[in-house]
Amino acid sequence: MLLHPTFDKLKQLRLAGMARAFEEQQQLSEMGSLSFEERLGLLLDRESTERESKALASRLKRARLRQEATPEDIDFKAARGLDRSAIIGLLDSAWLRDHRNVLITGPTGVGKTYLACAIAHKACRNGASALYYRLPRLLPDLAVAKVDGRFRKLLEQLARTDVLILDDWGLAPMTPEARHDLLEILDDRHGRKSTVVTSQLPAEHWHEAINDPTLADAILDRLVHNAYSFKLSGESMRKKRAKLTNPEGSE
Repeated sequence: MLLHPTFDKLKQLRLAGMARAFEEQQQLSEMGSLSFEERLGLLLDRESTERESKALASRLKRARLRQEATPEDIDFKAARGLDRSAIIGLLDSAWLRDHRNVLITGPTGVGKTYLACAIAHKACRNGASALYYRLPRLLPDLAVAKVDGRFRKLLEQLARTDVLILDDWGLAPMTPEARHDLLEILDDRHGRKSTVVTSQLPAEHWHEAINDPTLADAILDRLVHNAYSFKLSGESMRKKRAKLTNPEGSE
């Protein structure tokens, strides 16, 4: 049997996983006891696994998540008002299929960004696309994009992303232009995609923070009314970690 031409042909067909599995099979004597169908099944399983792994790595790279957060590492023991059952409910794809949003509010340091990134990471594992932005950076970037011709392309990218994280909502005042741009983003996504928002401001103060009653009504109508809401509380988790790493009384 000519093994090298078969191996080379698999690589030419870009079946790298099958090629590696085929090469490994030649080194295992017990493979001789398997039928053709069984060996072929193993090759196909390897190719499928490697393709899924590469696709996930590509989605996570494009997502540019701020933190390497996974749902398995979410700390449910910390006293911060985190509803375990509600979070677990978000780890399947139902909320994405229903195009629901997620709002995470609470004081600084309680893990809002980590939680948002963990939810997005699981969405990527479920085959969805994700993209992370700090809102105070996104809005000025949109203004620059209007000048250099990238504005329409950037809006299209935001519109087609399955999970868009808008971190640090309400942290900086919005210009009239920024308010209009934000409405454009949320209008494109409303009923089509899911948006995750984190903010130090309680959601009941967002209308005031937008500082334009008409646009605030339109923006929040597209964001709040079909959203899961998580209100975190408690001491900063960063401070807690610092206490664990620094002995009492040390600087």
